[in-house]
Amino acid sequence: MRHLIVRGDPGIRRDAIIEYEGEELVCFGISTQGGWHGPDEPQLWCTVGTPDEREAYDKREYVPHWLDVDTVDAEALDVIKAKGDLSV
Repeated sequence: MRHLIVRGDPGIRRDAIIEYEGEELVCFGISTQGGWHGPDEPQLWCTVGTPDEREAYDKREYVPHWLDVDTVDAEALDVIKAKGDLSV
């Protein structure tokens, strides 16, 4: 599990599936930053991980401050599924 800061908006929402650095990741939670006084384009602060890490995220069995943080441009992400449930 890690935090991923996306510069721009690739059209993803919670439960989206993306490919980042050759790995399929699920966006467990997304927070939009920069809407009022921020940069020219929004930033999405995402908590991402593998489907196996979903239970740890839901039960908060991790320390958010200890997660690795990566930053990427929206154009560099491959969106597999923009939003929805994981059962499909």
